[in-house]
Amino acid sequence: MTDRMPVDGPYRIYVDATPTGAGVDVSHYLTAVLLNLANAAEEDPVGVLESLVDLAAVARSAAHQGRDSHAAHERDERVERLLAEVADGGVLPVYGAQVARFAGRLSQIAAPRALPGQQDRRAS
Repeated sequence: MTDRMPVDGPYRIYVDATPTGAGVDVSHYLTAVLLNLANAAEEDPVGVLESLVDLAAVARSAAHQGRDSHAAHERDERVERLLAEVADGGVLPVYGAQVARFAGRLSQIAAPRALPGQQDRRAS
């Protein structure tokens, strides 16, 4: 396991430093979500497509009506149901020692570090 991948299962999570913080790569988890959605569509293509199209319409309505509108609450409920169905509620499990490695990697990245221009000046 690399520092970049502090979590190797059940879904791999990669963490990279960025100029302004950290990038957390959860593409392995998202791949599983998309495959679950594809399987659901294979079982009921019309129903899944209708649900997604309806969700898009409700989301558009919520964007126009505001975050405390009926449409926003309906959108949130529909998304919650879909996440429960295809994404384990949207929760990425991290077990055992991987929790400490994940936290450690984030702490390592969060530690103050010199910007590239500052490193050059100190070396002179």
